Amino acid sequence: MSRTVNSRTRLRGSTALAAALVLSGAACVGTAVAAPDSAAAAACTVDYKVQNQWDTGFTTAVSVTNNGAAVSSWNLTWTFAGNQKVSSGWNADISQSGTAVTAKSLSYNGTLATGGSASFGFNGTYSGTNALPTAFKLNGVTCNEDSGPTDPTDPTDPTDPTDPSGRVDNPYAGAKVYVNPEWKAKAAAEPGGSAVANQPTGVWLDRIAAIDGVGDGMGLRDHLDAALAQKGSNEEVVQLVIYDLPGRDCAALASNGELGPNDIDKYKSDFIDPIAAILADSKYAGLRIVTTVEIDSLPNLVTNVTPRATATPNCDTMKANGNYQKGVGYALDKLGAVPNVYNYIDAGHHGWLGWDDNFGPSAELFKTVATSNGAQLSDVHGFIVNTANYSALKEDHFGIDDSVNGVSVRQSKWVDWNRYTDELSYAQAMRTKLVSLGFDTNLGMLIDTSRNGWGGSARPTAAGAKTDVDTYVDGGRYDRRIHLGNWCNQSGAGLGERPQASPATGIDAYVWMKPPGESDGSSTAIANDEGKGFDRMCDPTYTGNPRNNNHLSGALPNAPLSGHWFSAQFQELLKNAYPPVQ
Repeated sequence: MSRTVNSRTRLRGSTALAAALVLSGAACVGTAVAAPDSAAAAACTVDYKVQNQWDTGFTTAVSVTNNGAAVSSWNLTWTFAGNQKVSSGWNADISQSGTAVTAKSLSYNGTLATGGSASFGFNGTYSGTNALPTAFKLNGVTCNEDSGPTDPTDPTDPTDPTDPSGRVDNPYAGAKVYVNPEWKAKAAAEPGGSAVANQPTGVWLDRIAAIDGVGDGMGLRDHLDAALAQKGSNEEVVQLVIYDLPGRDCAALASNGELGPNDIDKYKSDFIDPIAAILADSKYAGLRIVTTVEIDSLPNLVTNVTPRATATPNCDTMKANGNYQKGVGYALDKLGAVPNVYNYIDAGHHGWLGWDDNFGPSAELFKTVATSNGAQLSDVHGFIVNTANYSALKEDHFGIDDSVNGVSVRQSKWVDWNRYTDELSYAQAMRTKLVSLGFDTNLGMLIDTSRNGWGGSARPTAAGAKTDVDTYVDGGRYDRRIHLGNWCNQSGAGLGERPQASPATGIDAYVWMKPPGESDGSSTAIANDEGKGFDRMCDPTYTGNPRNNNHLSGALPNAPLSGHWFSAQFQELLKNAYPPVQ
């Protein structure tokens, strides 16, 4: 069951208590009036949501808001209309007798100030129809429901209650997504490209000049105006990539930027502030603006610094001066202050952070950054993985728990002790970890599927032979890269799943944040005024470094500068698309 709209608590400076739950799926809303601890009835709101449902089970979130006098404890009761059974719960003491259910507050969430909320959740089982409860009682007084969405299996309802900013839980649910006219024209000009030219892609703000438009190109306001025209009477998402940190991408020369390691003040005043001012224009208040905040930055501070063998001097510098943390925190704060902006932080990919010594420390760093330099956890709507990368969405022919002749898949050369085999499992695990650290329990994940299809004639149709673990894994894996660490213009790659909302538990959307056909970096050194260097990982003759265990780069030849159109790559992505392009 896919993820859909739920309310998300984002109370800047509020005293409201929120212990929200969340997974994914469909929503049902009820509002009610009830008496808390006193004899006189006081207003309350009950929000009951079926968030995820399958053949025999479901996950539900319940929130109760006290609009009356403060209370020191609470209990909420209801009766199931069918044969539902609560199997486990959290943030409340939940008991069931027959069809009657009682949820009691715990020591840490019993006190509700006026306007305060407490949330809890549970997993349950059922057969037949999972009918919704029709009445609730708060501390013994009946709550009267208002009308609201009533279909717990509807994955697209965007009308669920929002936080005070007006944000919905999943900005992609029930919305169109902006088609960049500039990318559309380039794609349509390619043989066969018209089949995908209407797909939405990210708009990259990768230098200060991009805000107003480079040369004759569209600037930020141009894109937002075009999005309004596409929107009509519908909801519309605009996807922006915020990408100009000082000392940007310290481990990859191809995507170095215009700002030096110490240009943090210029980043704030000349890049983030103008973007935030444009996004805050009331003209654009009807758009849902998704910002992917600074890809390829924070994970470098975990994996590519001393004493790691993969350390680079540039990454050591950025860790020492703290300007990645300062820049990302500032961006989250300023952009997050705009009510219709949804910030998603880059969380690398499984082939980068999927090892134990990278995974946990990266999640901890994300929290540190999201709670410093003006940022709050409420400024983070979610995270994005696999941005501009090639890791397979889901490997079907082998799993992390498989073994061959007593040898674990984790011991294969390809997996190399990683905890994950693909992006979907990694994204869901990272989400769980981040929620455990205190991020919003409604946290959403995005997966960039623009170039991870790995279709064509080389796509395996079955698992590899079980002669040994390497034959088993290599024979069945979709991802045909030479090594997981290879990232530049990869040979054999294809377009992945088309952009779509709520595709899996905890996933807000599959997106094409990296516009297919735009280069990752040049195959040879090319003089330019964009601050972009030449990275040998984009050279197909390069035999590697510690970050790819000294393998060939797997890059396509004759590539232009990063972000420039690469026709040969676009054609290969079309040819190897999976699902195939019709």
